[in-house]
Amino acid sequence: MEPWLREIDLGIHPALAQPIFALMQVREDLEHHTAGLTDEQVWSSPAGITPVGFHLAHIAGSTDRLVTYLHGRQLSEAQLAALGTEAEPGPSRAELLERAGRVLDHADWVIRNFPVQSLRALRFVGRKRIRTTAIGLAIHIGEHALRHTGQVVTACQILRGPT
Repeated sequence: MEPWLREIDLGIHPALAQPIFALMQVREDLEHHTAGLTDEQVWSSPAGITPVGFHLAHIAGSTDRLVTYLHGRQLSEAQLAALGTEAEPGPSRAELLERAGRVLDHADWVIRNFPVQSLRALRFVGRKRIRTTAIGLAIHIGEHALRHTGQVVTACQILRGPT
């Protein structure tokens, strides 16, 4: 069963539970669907698809950046520099999953401990400082990671071919 069906009450505000369930699902799906892929497959792009490696790196990087915005801060120079390296082949499947796991754990902790009274607080995203709310940002953290996880699942199916 998917996390949102296994855990009814996480002991946090219901609006914050949704991104937590999404992050749980991301972790489980990434581990399951990438299992057995070689590092070469992780960075290959059959039929012109975006490599699994990019999506794994992007899930970690984008989640890290979105959590920074949730804290009410702007990105550091290191985060901006890392943004341009997500598509560069190199890290192994294990390394990519380990980094994504660390970042997802941190995002989970931040969301679980986010002050409920601040859910409607304004947050600003990117250099253009696009306005959003803290709750909108928290929910987007989960849904953005899920969107790229879906692309990982599809890419893995293409890499493995017909069953």
